[in-house]
Amino acid sequence: MKLALNFSIFLLAFFSFSNESLSLTDFQIKRFCKKEKRVSLCIKKLQQKRSDLQEGKLIEILVTPYKG
Repeated sequence: MKLALNFSIFLLAFFSFSNESLSLTDFQIKRFCKKEKRVSLCIKKLQQKRSDLQEGKLIEILVTPYKG
């Protein structure tokens, strides 16, 4: 019984967390690129990465350090 319960919980967790990924909205991209020197180039790059991510292609994500 315990094995069946564990298996059903595993299946529930497996199917509830599907293979979807959340991408940035246009507003978030503009807000992020506002700090960059070349705003239009930054926006184009992020929009291209967003479309690649939605198509299922692998993308490289740079991590910017937090300055507190």
